[in-house]
Amino acid sequence: MLGGVSASLRPDSVTRPGPVTYLAPAKINLGLSVRGLRQDGYHELHSLMVPLAVGDDLEIMAADTLSLSVRGEWGAGLPTDEGNLVYRAARAYLDAAGVAGGAAITLHKHLPLASGLGGGSSDAATTLMALARLYPARVDLPALALRLGADVPFFLLGQPAVAEGVGELLTPLPLPRLALVLVNPGVEVSARDAYAWLDDEEAFTPALDTGAILAAVSAGRPLPYHNALQGGVAARHAPIRAALAALDAAGLHSPLMSGSGSTCFALATDGAAAHTAAAALAARHPDWWVQATSTL
Repeated sequence: MLGGVSASLRPDSVTRPGPVTYLAPAKINLGLSVRGLRQDGYHELHSLMVPLAVGDDLEIMAADTLSLSVRGEWGAGLPTDEGNLVYRAARAYLDAAGVAGGAAITLHKHLPLASGLGGGSSDAATTLMALARLYPARVDLPALALRLGADVPFFLLGQPAVAEGVGELLTPLPLPRLALVLVNPGVEVSARDAYAWLDDEEAFTPALDTGAILAAVSAGRPLPYHNALQGGVAARHAPIRAALAALDAAGLHSPLMSGSGSTCFALATDGAAAHTAAAALAARHPDWWVQATSTL
């Protein structure tokens, strides 16, 4: 339920003393349509967003003050103050709940940065939900989430959903579990740049046919989706074109860039096929980040 604790928020233990570890799941877009530029300067979106079984980890425990540390392969150089969305999310919840104390938070950053997987937004949403469990209070979590970022409310929902507006209008959509492979070719893509390139080309797209996408998913057929941002981003980043081609050649289907990039994905017939393809891709491209995973 939106505003409650998501099913994807899985503590290792809710009874042991000390920090509790939570998964902050990544997401992919099973299609992303940018329908136009709004008068407020934001873009009107239509997307099918799906959480994944892979993501960052957050360790959170009660403390006298608020502190954040960042670890992990992708954590080097990340801020540990107001420059980090996790810290801002924690500060927003503690203030809204009137909590006199704080929290000691450790972010284990497993997802590449600026990768189109929603890592920062998921970290923020997971922080809100974890603190709501640690310090229960009558706080409007969806309102806090939206102030932190357009994708943050989706991660509160914790299930596949059609996202409209700037991404905050969410309609849950039942979806079978899918096996897939993620590939990040090692380039960072600014979401601001991706949308600016689309605006320059006026390459806006119609709403997704979610009925056709669901029918294809159920039948195991290639998905009839598109990502409006992919053309402009891929044209400027050869590694993304290479990643999409490699996924297609690996025996997977429906390759697509997720969000504003640079992570790309393709679907597999089952988990075993996904792991086989991921192992082959990792061996062929040791400088790429490659993960076999599934939707939640």
